[in-house]
This record gives sequence, C-alpha cells and structure tokens, in this order.
Amino acid sequence: MGMRTSYSNEFKLKAAAMVLDEGQSVPEVCDNLSIGRTALRRWVEQVRAER
Repeated sequence: MGMRTSYSNEFKLKAAAMVLDEGQSVPEVCDNLSIGRTALRRWVEQVRAER
C-alpha cells in the first residue's frame, strides 16, 4: 500500500488558485507542482464551492 501524500491546506488553496485565478490548466499545474490530476480537480471543486 502506497502512503497517501498529504498536502497542507495552504498548498491546496494555492494550487486551486493557479487554476481558478491565473487561468492555468489542470495538467499544467499538476506538472508544475508534481501532483495528481484527480487530486487537483477535487481541490479546485472544493475551493470553487467555498467561494
């Protein structure tokens, strides 16, 4: 079983903001930050829902 990497809330918000506010694409941000696309999409949805 692989350990799930946990990211800080701050990191998630920053990553989501790159998509929502800076207009970067999900694949772009994932490549830049070395995170999974599924994870980033989830964070973006969460942040969008919270705003």
